[in-house]
Amino acid sequence: MLSGKRHLFKLDPARPIAEGQLEQLCTSGTHGIIVGGTDGITYENTKFLYERLRRYDKPIYQEISHADAILSGFDGYLIPLVLNAGNPQWIFQVHQQAIKQFGNMIDWSKCQVEGYIILNERSKVASITEAKTSLSYEDILAYARLADQMLKLPYIYIEYSGRYGDPLLLRKLKHAIRNASLIYGGGINSEAKAREMSRYAETIIVGNVIYENFELALATICDDFIC
Repeated sequence: MLSGKRHLFKLDPARPIAEGQLEQLCTSGTHGIIVGGTDGITYENTKFLYERLRRYDKPIYQEISHADAILSGFDGYLIPLVLNAGNPQWIFQVHQQAIKQFGNMIDWSKCQVEGYIILNERSKVASITEAKTSLSYEDILAYARLADQMLKLPYIYIEYSGRYGDPLLLRKLKHAIRNASLIYGGGINSEAKAREMSRYAETIIVGNVIYENFELALATICDDFIC
């Protein structure tokens, strides 16, 4: 689903964005838009953002964090599985409950699971999932191999959520993972950082900077290695 998509913007339905900015993002050269967030996500604000995005010729994907905000019509659905969650609810329990409620309506051909490893202890998502973030390289590589070899997940998502991460870790993961695609998100707010992390990750995700410094978000589009 994300094959060949080197750069994606991530938009939070709970955070406002001007129409002109939305147009610039969708016509910037990014390979797609992910719609998702941690808190304040509702069916109504997801639908509002989806309808605005559908005006543009750009693939859009929903990353599901709240079952009651699932909306039909997206080009694909990304389902986070938080591998290092301290609260087991975020490993399988919320997924089982969502499938129990909506299983008969799910188009599984449009769904793929992301094996999340959350590494910013101060992020909202780390707090909610009670993620175990004080991990050694060996710990993280073991989680990645678990996702790649045992669970056969299509994606491993290294999430620093607002903080720039460790390029050496990404390099180690790139050499350890055999089949899954490596996704990186967190703190990418410049062309240099986009270039650095794209050396190791198949896909980079740019999110928070959109709302903090819009021009810097646009600067993460690097024509020579993305477009």
